[in-house]
Amino acid sequence: MFSSEKYIKDQREKSGRRNRFDYLQSLVTEFQDTDNEESKLQILANLGNFAYDPINFNHLRELNVVDLFIDMLSENNEKFVEFGMAGLCNLCVESTNRDHIIKNEGVDAIMQCFSSTNEEIVLNAMTTLIYLVTPATRKDIITEEIVDCMKQLKTSTNPRLKNLATIFLQDNCHG
Repeated sequence: MFSSEKYIKDQREKSGRRNRFDYLQSLVTEFQDTDNEESKLQILANLGNFAYDPINFNHLRELNVVDLFIDMLSENNEKFVEFGMAGLCNLCVESTNRDHIIKNEGVDAIMQCFSSTNEEIVLNAMTTLIYLVTPATRKDIITEEIVDCMKQLKTSTNPRLKNLATIFLQDNCHG
């Protein structure tokens, strides 16, 4: 559910709960401090869920969660990659986040996700690239390598992969 700053403030005052930034900061700190892989996965999933709501975008940027999600794409644990990719997919619709992802080599990291055998990782990578394309970012995303990858995915027997690849190619590759 999308919330307004006023709604969140009113609810916090009613309940006496700490503010959203403090809560997100405690999640990030716990992620950094724990060595327990299951705890890290749960925290990463929670951060990805907070990335759905635009009210959290500034907080997540300030806490370097966008970078954390990008970093997760190079992990050996497939679940870390899946949750990192999902978090990026949730954040990338906003222009500042989109620019940050592109400027911090996020497109290259996302491209590495296309070799995954995990369908959710590939779908989120495709969706993220679709959201990242704008007239200003087009040259960074519509590369021969990405177009070739999308053409290959368009031949998939998986309808979800095939449909997203078709959308990407129709929207971005005229002729």
